[in-house]
Parts: sequence; structure tokens; C-alpha cells
Amino acid sequence: MRLLALSGSTRHTSTNTALLRALQAIAPERIRISVYDRVGSLPIFSPHLEGSLTPLAAQEFLRSVRDCQGVIIASPEYVRSIPGGLKNAIDWLISTSFVIDKPIALVHASHRGDDMLQALRTVLATVSTQFNTDLFLRLPLLNETPERIAHIVGVPANRLSAENFLETFATFCRECAACEPA
Repeated sequence: MRLLALSGSTRHTSTNTALLRALQAIAPERIRISVYDRVGSLPIFSPHLEGSLTPLAAQEFLRSVRDCQGVIIASPEYVRSIPGGLKNAIDWLISTSFVIDKPIALVHASHRGDDMLQALRTVLATVSTQFNTDLFLRLPLLNETPERIAHIVGVPANRLSAENFLETFATFCRECAACEPA
């Protein structure tokens, strides 16, 4: 199972990126997670840049989404909303059909951010028929270092929750793939 973990943060020491890397580190062997932490390097989406004019960075991002079996998104909240970099990445996705039937689930690295999560849920439910609103992992990791986040995720109770989330999402991805027309 190939999953893409998309960080909505542009910060080098992002809590959300660290959470995704910690999930990558504890994922069962049959679940491979690639972390995409370059939303800040994507050019601003413009319909004039679709197709053969799509910039290389956007092409690489779109390929990574196309080639995975599911997407996990973690994002900070900026001014009670979706960060611009993540919204721009989603805008690039809707310029293709890659996201329409792609299984998507959310993880969150803070006890805050419910306004952003609600806005993101609305957007994802609009762009993907396979956004699973019931699958959600939240760990309060705000202001922790990446090393500390890895440790916290590795604590037995948190690790069990994280592994259960990953296993449940992988099962959901397989079920979605089984329902696709041949």
C-alpha cells in the first residue's frame, strides 16, 4: 500500500510534517508512506498553466498523488483557515482527475485548529468522492520538536492509535480500489 502524506505547512520544522514523518517511521511494513512537504515550492495555480504548460514542481506533485493509493493530510491552521500553500496544492489537484476518487483522511498535530479542519473537510468533500470524514487521528503536539514528536508518537498508547489509524485507512483504500470500475 502506497500512501502520500501531504503536509500543509511551509515551515521547515513543522509540527504537522514531523507528525507525518513519525507516522512514516512506525507504519507497518506493508504500508509505505511518502511525505510531501513542499507545498511552498508549488507555483500559484492558474488555469493558464494546465496541461503542457504545467510547471515541473506541479507535475511532480500531481504524479505523486496519481501514483499513491491514498492521501493523508496534516495541516496547521492559519488565521482560522486553510493555509494558502495547502489550498494552492488542492487547486492544482482539481486541475486533474487524480483527486476525484482518491481516498483521503486527515491527521492533526494540535488540540486547536477546528475552524481550519472544518473548512478543509468542506473542500475535500467537494473535490473527492472518497474523503473519509470518519477517519481522523489527532495528537496534541503543538510546540514540540520533531524529535519529541517522534518520541510522543512512539509512546505505546499513541503508537497503537496511530497504527490503528493507518491500518483502517489502508483497508479503506483497498475497499475503494475494489469498487473502481475495471
